[in-house]
Amino acid sequence: MSGGGQFRLLRILILLLILFAVAASSLLTWLRTTDWDRPLVVAIYPINADGSAASENYIARLDRETFTDIEEFFAQEAEYYRLTLGKPFEVVLGPVLTEKPPQPPAERSVPGNVIWSLKIRYWAWRVARKHGPPADIQIFVLYHDPTAHPRLGHSLGLQKGLLGMVNAFASRRATGGNNLVITHELLHTVGARDKYDPVTNLPVFPQGYAEPDRQPLLPQELAEIMAGRIPTAPGKAVQARSLAQALIGQQTAREIYWVE
Repeated sequence: MSGGGQFRLLRILILLLILFAVAASSLLTWLRTTDWDRPLVVAIYPINADGSAASENYIARLDRETFTDIEEFFAQEAEYYRLTLGKPFEVVLGPVLTEKPPQPPAERSVPGNVIWSLKIRYWAWRVARKHGPPADIQIFVLYHDPTAHPRLGHSLGLQKGLLGMVNAFASRRATGGNNLVITHELLHTVGARDKYDPVTNLPVFPQGYAEPDRQPLLPQELAEIMAGRIPTAPGKAVQARSLAQALIGQQTAREIYWVE
């Protein structure tokens, strides 16, 4: 084997060792997240995704108070489920990032998804080492000017890696909706699953309904957080506008080990 080939092989081996270390660290952290014996620290990293002045100006006005309703939502739901821990999540604001996370492959496949998952977990690990702050979970929020981007791409949360990538609007009026999406993806990182039909986007009954025992069943008044929409009539639902219109349902509570 030539010297160049040996060097390339060495680089691959080093990268694999780093990825193994990242995966092992993520696994240990994830195991701790099921204990709920202390607040999980969530670092939110803002990113100007479209390079617009609107996004830059909005991001410049962000502070920790922008995200306090996320903490308040979890504290309220934890009280309802009688969780011993009164404050399940602590949100901290990380620095603004200029580098964007690796995007999922356009054409989904098992090998492509695995490679992308490793890439983004390694990328997030480098961000944490370089920028901090120390956290259990990382949420990367990619802001877009709503006048130029009236519709956004799909957001995601990864349990393997304890990270989320959220597409959000750079508008004060959209703050409540942005935080709803952040909370949804955050719950994915600790084991919650979607509760809506991916074809119709309608909440799945009963687990996707905030009050499945309500009489009459429709219209519902709130959204189950992992469904995101409020069923109003057969085959119809409206998007929840903020966390004030959402709750954690029984199935989601079981998935994140808040109840047996």
